[in-house]
Amino acid sequence: MKRFLLTVTFIFFSLNSSANEKDRIVAQLNSLNSLEFTFDQLINEKTENGSCLLQFPGKLRCEYFDDKQKELVINNKKLAITQKRYNKTYYYPISKSPFLNILYKDKLLKIIKSGRVELTNGLIKLIYSEENEITVFFDKKTLNLKGWAIVDQYNNKINFSLNIVTKNDIYEKENFKIPKIN
Repeated sequence: MKRFLLTVTFIFFSLNSSANEKDRIVAQLNSLNSLEFTFDQLINEKTENGSCLLQFPGKLRCEYFDDKQKELVINNKKLAITQKRYNKTYYYPISKSPFLNILYKDKLLKIIKSGRVELTNGLIKLIYSEENEITVFFDKKTLNLKGWAIVDQYNNKINFSLNIVTKNDIYEKENFKIPKIN
C-alpha cells in the first residue's frame, strides 16, 4: 500500500510540476514582443551560425556569418534569402513550414500548452506532434527560449539553438522588408 501511495504521489507532483512549468513559460511568452539572439543551426550535417531579430507576429531577420553573406527575411507569409556576395535573392513560400510555429506567438503557445514535457540537463523540452513533430527547448532556470528541432517540408532535420541577447526591443519596419526581385 505504501508503494502505491508513493507512486501516486510522485506522479501527482510530476504532473503538477509540468503544468506549473508550462504556466510559467506561457506567462513569460505573453510578456514577450521581440527577441534579439545569436544562433547555431544544424541542417542535416551542415552547421551555420549568425544573429537574428524576431518580432511577433511573424517577422524575422537573420544575418549569417558565412562567406556568401546570407540574409534571411520573413515578413508574415513571405520569405526571402539573399546572398549579398552574389547579389541574388531567392523567394520561398513558408505556408507549410513548421517554422511558422515559432514566428507566431499563438502557435507557439499552442505547442507549449499541448506539448508533452520532458525535463533534461537544465532544459525543458516541449514535444508537439501534429502534421510535423516539433520540439521546443526552454532553459529550466530562466525559462528563456533556447531553440527548437524540426523536420522541414523538404525532410531536412533542423536543430536550432539560440542565445538571447535582448528582449522587447522595438525594431524599425525596414528591418523586416522583403528585398525586391532581382
